[in-house]
Amino acid sequence: MVLAIYRKYRPKTWSDLLGQETVSEILRNASRLDRLAHAFLFYGPKGSGKTTAARIVAKVVNCQKRRLDAAFKKQGEPCNQCQSCLEINKGQALDVIEIDAASNRGIDEIRNLKESIRVSPASLYYKVYIIDECHQLTKDAFNALLKTLEEPPGHAILILVTTEIEKVPATIISRTQRFHFKRAPLQIIADKLKNIAKTENIKINDKAIELIAETAGGSFRDAESLLDQVASLKTDKIIDVKDIEESLGSVAFSRVSKLAELLINRELSQAMNYLSKINEEGYNVVQFNKDLIHYLRRLLALKFAPELKNHFSKELTGEELKIIEKQSQMISPEKTIKLIKALIEAYAEMRYSPFTIVPLEVAIIENLK
Repeated sequence: MVLAIYRKYRPKTWSDLLGQETVSEILRNASRLDRLAHAFLFYGPKGSGKTTAARIVAKVVNCQKRRLDAAFKKQGEPCNQCQSCLEINKGQALDVIEIDAASNRGIDEIRNLKESIRVSPASLYYKVYIIDECHQLTKDAFNALLKTLEEPPGHAILILVTTEIEKVPATIISRTQRFHFKRAPLQIIADKLKNIAKTENIKINDKAIELIAETAGGSFRDAESLLDQVASLKTDKIIDVKDIEESLGSVAFSRVSKLAELLINRELSQAMNYLSKINEEGYNVVQFNKDLIHYLRRLLALKFAPELKNHFSKELTGEELKIIEKQSQMISPEKTIKLIKALIEAYAEMRYSPFTIVPLEVAIIENLK
């Protein structure tokens, strides 16, 4: 079986961890100086590299080359060549234990961890416990973890990973070194996808790659999985935006922009026809409405705070940003606010309605009639 792209191109060193420069620099320096903590909390959006960073920590503290080569140790990176690094990369290291808190969330699982953590490593220098989605642990499980988290054995490191830090008790947070993983900028994701496509000989144009990056919502893993999914669409022709739209049910920026322009100009008949066309072509209208809400939100934000252009440049291409800027000058703030509120209400109804497109149509008609 062929290895999935997101697994094949998973970062193996701090330098590979794109979009997380601050986290990488701190942990690389800590690795260089042997000052890595005994307990970490990595938090941030999905697909931003949290679990990958935890595995790099596991490799760094167990890398055999770092222990034997003082010059290499100063780099603060794992070698990815020694037996320990190779075992961890393949997920075969007995002393690197990954626990999915979503399905192992009770006090019994934490009690088992407390018992096993006392035992010395089987083959590596350190035992590393990675507790993924730790916010799903029960209150009793968190309480049982407190003492172990505060004073683990000298041969053990605990790494908690979560997408929802607000659900993690303050008593747990205070016993860890905390690192925030940011949502990856669109351009960084797109650049990585281009390099992967070139390496894998996937014929795809830049616009299609940008749509995949946008659809991924800042997640490298999702973007790479989507690229893997569409890689087999065509073998003799170049994959374009239309192919991505048909495959994923996602609508490109240009289509959202087109409807937004019709709404801004209050062209109700054309807007309804355009929306009907989107629906008939089989696109996901619930996601389309969500994209439209975000689009109008950007227009409104730029209207009152033009300096947000620098922030939006991380989410949009240069050409898209120009369109957003132009349309932001055309909108009526009061009418746009009213429309956004109506679209949000429609979105809530669309998710559970058997008549998916109806709430969206009604919201548009009520605001443009």
